[in-house]
Amino acid sequence: MAESATSSGLARELTFRDGIAIVVGTVIGSGVYLVPGSVARQIPSMSLVLLIWVAGGLLTLFGALTLAELGAMYPNAGGLYVYLRAAYGRPVAFLYGWGLLALIHSGSIATLAVAFGLYLGQLFPLSMALQRAAAISTILLLTAINTLGLRPGKLIQNVVTCCKIGGIGLLVVMLLAASRHAKAAATPAPVPPMVFAIGAALVAVLWAYEGWHVVSFTAAEFRDPLRALPQSLCWGAVALAVIYLLANISYYHVLTPAQLQASDRAAAAAVSEAYGVTATALVTVLILTSILGAMNGMVLTGPRVYYAMSRDGAFFRSFGELNHLTRVPTIAIVVQGIWSACLTLVGTFQDLFTYVIFTAWIFYGLSVLAVILLRKRQPDLARPYRVPGYPVIPIVFVLAALFITGITIANGPLHALYGIGLILLGLPLYWVSFRKAAG
Repeated sequence: MAESATSSGLARELTFRDGIAIVVGTVIGSGVYLVPGSVARQIPSMSLVLLIWVAGGLLTLFGALTLAELGAMYPNAGGLYVYLRAAYGRPVAFLYGWGLLALIHSGSIATLAVAFGLYLGQLFPLSMALQRAAAISTILLLTAINTLGLRPGKLIQNVVTCCKIGGIGLLVVMLLAASRHAKAAATPAPVPPMVFAIGAALVAVLWAYEGWHVVSFTAAEFRDPLRALPQSLCWGAVALAVIYLLANISYYHVLTPAQLQASDRAAAAAVSEAYGVTATALVTVLILTSILGAMNGMVLTGPRVYYAMSRDGAFFRSFGELNHLTRVPTIAIVVQGIWSACLTLVGTFQDLFTYVIFTAWIFYGLSVLAVILLRKRQPDLARPYRVPGYPVIPIVFVLAALFITGITIANGPLHALYGIGLILLGLPLYWVSFRKAAG
């Protein structure tokens, strides 16, 4: 029997289990395998490194707890776009949606695809051109699958998420069971001044957590959005923090800080150290599976924002059209896929994720601040779920967002300038094309 449809035409097919798969499956991509080396180069102490990962997990949880209140208040397609519109008006909300398509979401897909090509090149002898071709082909394949409907997309998400969690669990057990190898003392590489080092490490860690909020984009497709959406956000954030901590502890079990600093592929280096080079192929397969799941989650969720914007009169009309058979915004999915493929040709993995984190956290901070603003402006509005620890949790998150954006500007002003510039390019587009239509 077909699932009921929302007033907007989207089918209500998502459950709490699907929501967890979207959160965990979208977030766990390449970050947990690539980022630890970058963090180790900033922070030489294992205990401080683990604290950075805990801090990233807490910020993600604080953000999830706060967005859960907004998600229960506005269980509509579009997620952060809807929350920003309610708190700040359509121009700010439009800039977020534009930024999502131009850089934040599409850039995340592109970053994951570049990492996919990089790791595929470890299994097969691929030139740089072939790695980029593989990245683009993977984006286009997942885009095509998601145009077939919500069910194929969520089926891939659920299956791949189960595989990647099982694979990471196996990896952690293997590394923790391995004997510690005798290592000569090594002097860690020089690190930047502590404040800048912590900031740069936190930005890298938050890339590994990037995508925790995207389940909110699909709120209108949950069978029970008032309960399942907040639960998916909160429990997904907790699961991520636990998985990441266990993975990092297992890396440090077999590698010294100096060895981690010297590697951009922490998981492969750890398995090679413990079990030999031939075993690293298994890690590569696990990483490729994880990246596929993360990419699919991004491909699935992003077009729901562009769809909501279009129905709001704040984006191109064609983005709000649903395929009458599949009940998905086909044109929005296809355009996102093509643009993401183009972004794979711009910059390195490090450049791409820095652009994404900097611009995304500006809007995350504004979205969480919206909870405080809306409580003051509309205290009588129905709130089926309220963030615990109010107002401390939202304020801590907003302050962290300010710190992250500030430290990114200090560490890489050009990256910040490029990101902000691309977002602000949306302003003339809004005022010329969509201001009157959006009312």
